This record gives sequence, structure tokens and C-alpha cells, in this order.
Amino acid sequence: MEVVAEDTDPIRIQFLAALLRDAGIEAVQLDQNLAGLGLAIFPRRLAVKTECAAQARRLMRDSGV
Repeated sequence: MEVVAEDTDPIRIQFLAALLRDAGIEAVQLDQNLAGLGLAIFPRRLAVKTECAAQARRLMRDSGV
């Protein structure tokens, strides 16, 4: 797994996960436990399989997010 995005905004991470999912890339949200405790200073991370990381980054870059 490789982290392709991180942000303290849970809505943005949800959006990125949906964007990747719609493109057929399985994404896993990490660090939800810390965010659920109200610790917004810790960013949530979005990870994909290593072999999909370049495609995921390209998709996010081309989408302007």
C-alpha cells in the first residue's frame, strides 16, 4: 500500500476515495480512529495498492484536486 493523499478535511478525503473508486482503484482511508477522537490536527491518509499509486496520483492531478 502506498499513501497518495493526506488531508485534515474528512470530506475531501471521502471525495478523493470516491473519485478513485469510480475509476476502479480501490482506496483505503487510514487514521480514521484519530480523526474520530476529534484530533483534527492529524491528517487522514488515503492509500492504494502500490501498483495503482501512479495512476491514482495522475487521476487526482488531472481532476484538479
